[in-house]
Amino acid sequence: MQNLISIIIFLPLVAALILAFFLKGDDAAARRNAKWLALIATSATFLVSLFLLFGFDPSNTGFQFVEERDWLLGLHYKMGVDGISVLFVMLTTFLMPITIGACWNVEVRVKEYMIAFLVLETLMLGVFTALDLVLFYLFFEAGLIPMFLIIGIWGGPNRIYATFKFFLYTFLGSLLMLVAMIAMYVDAGTTDIPTLLAHTFASDTLSVLGFQVVGGMQTILFIAFFASFAVKMPMWPVHTWLPDAHVQAPTAGSVVLAAILLKMGGYGFLRFSLPMFPVGSEVMSTFVFWLSAIAIVYAALVALAQEDMKKLIAYSSVAHMGYVTMGIFTVSQQGLDGAIFQMLSHGFVAGALFLVVGVVYDRMHTRDITAYGGLMVRMPAYALVFMVFTMANVGLPGTSGFIGEFLTLVAIFQVNTWVAVVATSGVIFSACYGLWLYRKVMLGDLIKESLKTIKDLSAREKAIFAPLVVMTLWLGVYPSVVTNVIGPSVTSLIGQYETALNDYQPDVRLAQSGDN
Repeated sequence: MQNLISIIIFLPLVAALILAFFLKGDDAAARRNAKWLALIATSATFLVSLFLLFGFDPSNTGFQFVEERDWLLGLHYKMGVDGISVLFVMLTTFLMPITIGACWNVEVRVKEYMIAFLVLETLMLGVFTALDLVLFYLFFEAGLIPMFLIIGIWGGPNRIYATFKFFLYTFLGSLLMLVAMIAMYVDAGTTDIPTLLAHTFASDTLSVLGFQVVGGMQTILFIAFFASFAVKMPMWPVHTWLPDAHVQAPTAGSVVLAAILLKMGGYGFLRFSLPMFPVGSEVMSTFVFWLSAIAIVYAALVALAQEDMKKLIAYSSVAHMGYVTMGIFTVSQQGLDGAIFQMLSHGFVAGALFLVVGVVYDRMHTRDITAYGGLMVRMPAYALVFMVFTMANVGLPGTSGFIGEFLTLVAIFQVNTWVAVVATSGVIFSACYGLWLYRKVMLGDLIKESLKTIKDLSAREKAIFAPLVVMTLWLGVYPSVVTNVIGPSVTSLIGQYETALNDYQPDVRLAQSGDN
């Protein structure tokens, strides 16, 4: 099918334009029609994306379904997918109909709410498929706008503070990336990503402000991109915007933020940092390892002290993203497979946990953990769903959460034993806060009068959770459905990385000499 990627990307945008220009009024019928149109558009996008998945050849490590045409002022519209990006496209299109289904109780400015999510889907898909630096940057930054509006208009009492903190952190981090992209264009003479992947940036040691920068231009470019991707993931210590954004965001906003938007940082490391700046990545790898290990332990301990369910899950996300960055920078088959698998798994599990919180919040209008207790008596179906995703979040074997953590920990153990020891302790802490939350909310006696009439999951809510449960368990027992797709592209990436390092072995040894 020609122009398949463009169809997938812009189908939600077409639906958003239809909502904006043709749907009039704000009565009950108009609100219902807006929801149904958004649900149909996102579902159709997912169905079309299945053609992309089924037509994808994992053995081909290059970009597939490539579309290219002249665009603006010499710039090119170029889109495509490889074994790494195709599954992030599928994750996005799979989760968006579920997200829209979770919006069904929204009754305030419904048309605008649906438009924001539809536009956001287009921008997220653009990030994962862009094969031009300018296009990538535009999609990457433009995604801030609809999320800014979603939190700022439909969020909680402190939404203005949370939105500006979210916007400023992520936007300021990306300014350095923009400067680096300009430098890359000056050096390589192109913004074409496949061409840049084959280009070798200078790696001779430079003297900057009296400091010797091992890896030279590659290290400087790496740091500039790192500033943006680290905030987006987010990594410790630039993570503080995330808990505030999650707490103030509506349920559907939290789902998209945790399940998809955070993955853009990890995807950026895979698409740019490792293949384009291999020497810089190697020089900075130990630094990234320890940031990741600190994030895993610190975020888990902070999660234990939370009284708000959303904030606890938000800190859990920070910890789980630590495994991702740790696995990526091992630059090994197990580490990269585990990091990508962890991102996909986290998309299903973290998104589901925010939906779990949304269920009781819709009924009781509080996220305070102490406001609950004994819900299993009144909500057995909810208790089962909550248990599945709690177990996945703590990495129970048989769930998708186990595979990614296990692979990344095995990979880091082969690279840096001390980092592995610290990171492994995070597995214990995650079990502590995960099981503690479940016990406080679900178990014990049902003594609070306000909870004695609470209703179990509705048919709509069961339909929302069902595909997430299936994916969490399916990937847990059959992980090769992911690793078979990403494996060849990961192997190719590792080979490219190691070849580049072999040409610069003396400086890499110099950079690592202080670690031994």
